[in-house]
Amino acid sequence: MAIGDPILTRRDPKLVNGVSIAGAVRDEVSHDLSVQDALARDYVNLSALASMLVPKIGERTGTKVNRESVITALKRLRGTYDPVAQKTGRVIADSVVNVRTHVSKVSVEKTRKALQAVGSMLSSHQEDFIQVSESLSAITLIFDQRLHKRIRKELYGAEILEEGDDYAAITVQSPSEIITTPGCLISFYNQLSRRHVNIEDTVSCHTDTIIVVRMRDAGKAFEALTELINEERRQLGEE
Repeated sequence: MAIGDPILTRRDPKLVNGVSIAGAVRDEVSHDLSVQDALARDYVNLSALASMLVPKIGERTGTKVNRESVITALKRLRGTYDPVAQKTGRVIADSVVNVRTHVSKVSVEKTRKALQAVGSMLSSHQEDFIQVSESLSAITLIFDQRLHKRIRKELYGAEILEEGDDYAAITVQSPSEIITTPGCLISFYNQLSRRHVNIEDTVSCHTDTIIVVRMRDAGKAFEALTELINEERRQLGEE
């Protein structure tokens, strides 16, 4: 330790504003499910994580904090988290993954005319796979590739913001508990992120989570999500 580095001892557990380093680290970790998961699975680099947390801990405690103190606090927390919360794990374990290949995507500028066209389109294609998501400025449609020309025609005059037909839609069907259980969606997304799968679009519809990826990533995405579900089933003793 270099001369002048702040030292935290057991006799001086509190800092300027009454917050201990251990308490500040615990608060930071409690707000980040991915960090909790990394600690529980023991794949996180504690030194790197501590370096990332030091500025935040310094803000919370009101003083300079050395990395070794944060590492010590992280080591004490490592055994206090499950890989995912029990309720979250139950939802994931009861989920099923399906893949729909050859999917197209069209995003248009959100106007009254575009909204009317989309409403009419949904009425006339009730039996087809069409998913719609809406933001303040755009409407995105995800649909079977075979409908591309027809939908493009029905959107005639709309300002096209993005368009493509080299996609796959991964649908994760979960039990109704997903509606009130935090942490499920981030678990799905984190699993894909770890496999370097880019999510092109996503929408949550009741108990279904639809994740759009490039066709080249469809197999990798399906395998990653299936592995996550199987792991949670093993944790629950079901496999």
